Amino acid sequence: MRVVSLVPSLTEAVARSVPGALVGATDWCTHPAGLDVVRVGGTKNPDTDRVLSLAPDLVVANEEENRAPDLDVLRAAGVEVLVTEVRTVPQAVTELDRVLTACGAPSRPRWLDEAQAAWADPPAPERRATAVVPIWRRPWMVLGRDTFAGDVLARLGVDHLYAAHAERYPRIPVDELRAARPDVVVLPDEPYRFTADDGPEAFPGLPCALVDGRHLTWYGPSLAEAPRVLAAALRAARR
Repeated sequence: MRVVSLVPSLTEAVARSVPGALVGATDWCTHPAGLDVVRVGGTKNPDTDRVLSLAPDLVVANEEENRAPDLDVLRAAGVEVLVTEVRTVPQAVTELDRVLTACGAPSRPRWLDEAQAAWADPPAPERRATAVVPIWRRPWMVLGRDTFAGDVLARLGVDHLYAAHAERYPRIPVDELRAARPDVVVLPDEPYRFTADDGPEAFPGLPCALVDGRHLTWYGPSLAEAPRVLAAALRAARR
């Protein structure tokens, strides 16, 4: 089985669970460390000719991460493309199981069982909190409706204030974000790399939780530790 992954979290899942199957991945596929496969460009602009040159049996993709026209080019060339849809934690577990089976995994990996167990009983906060969750600045964009990261936070007792917005990633002026007075501002380090020096200064007087974007937005082996790591970061921000 020769697999090309166009999704960083799926890359990590396949590389860890089906050693030797992965022959290509995007430039943004940073895990596992030291991954030695051919790089095929970005998630939004993969080099389809390079993908095809690898003669993959399967390309794994995601309906949000990847563009339909690129996937259509691969299909037109006769390549099988498996497209995942992940909007909730249970969906992530189901889709990971489907991807790994398609990639030739001999059995369900232990880390996936551990992830499912961890999310069956995540750390419970003393009380639920409200949040805004910027994912970009210049312009400011936040989590809106129907997102995987929003579901992750909700399961940890954090309700983001734009969950009912018509758009999935709305552009909201920062003055409006501040005026919403959330209990916490959640600042991940991807897709925009918020840091202690870039992000919190825009929200004076509001607690800010700097979190690992891999734990908030990736669905893969990191799911097993995500409840504990994210809950700790959220607690620390509100002390």
